[in-house]
Amino acid sequence: MKLTIEQIDRLYLFTQQHYVEWYDLQTELVDHLANAIEMQWEEYPKLTFDEALNREFKKFGVFGFMDVVEKRQAVLSKKYNRLVWQHFKDFFGVPKIVLTIAMTLALFSILKISYYSEWVFMGLFIILILFSFHEIFKNKKNQKQKLQSGQKRWLFEEIINQYGGFLGLISIPINLFPRIFYHSEKYSGNDYWILGLSFLFALLAVVIFIIFKIIPSKATEYLMETYPEYKLEKL
Repeated sequence: MKLTIEQIDRLYLFTQQHYVEWYDLQTELVDHLANAIEMQWEEYPKLTFDEALNREFKKFGVFGFMDVVEKRQAVLSKKYNRLVWQHFKDFFGVPKIVLTIAMTLALFSILKISYYSEWVFMGLFIILILFSFHEIFKNKKNQKQKLQSGQKRWLFEEIINQYGGFLGLISIPINLFPRIFYHSEKYSGNDYWILGLSFLFALLAVVIFIIFKIIPSKATEYLMETYPEYKLEKL
């Protein structure tokens, strides 16, 4: 005997009531519970749905889903992190390497001929930082609105937002501002120094673009392919 759609929905509600927050993690538990209940019905066909569910839930022990959730969360997080870094590596193909080099040379040329190269460089860094903060706050606002509207939470989305929240990545340039000013004045005529700064900025710009634009779009594609419910939410 197979579970009905209504019974599957009850399993989702059951996992949610037992503090499983993320829908992709709920789905894994629902699949497990559904298979276990159907196996019980093969052996004990007179069991009701609730009886079969309670018998299966007791197997999780006094802590309920807690231990399983922690293990599955770790497994899913590892899987999602691999996907993120795979997209990261895929982005740095030959065309993007060429683009990074082109950006480096363009910025090098601007800094080389400008009388205010230090200020141009610092200004570009500040623009990059402001863009990063804007994206971080926008993502946090979107997540808050989703929670308030009762939409599903997705572990993959929250992992992506953690990448976007790498404030350490942003704070590094801020901490280096005084040193950059000092060295820019000291080595203003040194082409290698200017080229190094140009490459640093170009690389940081590409990394931030990947974190805030490329990876979230790839995550959306993955979730739509894996979970039809996610696609319905986006319609």
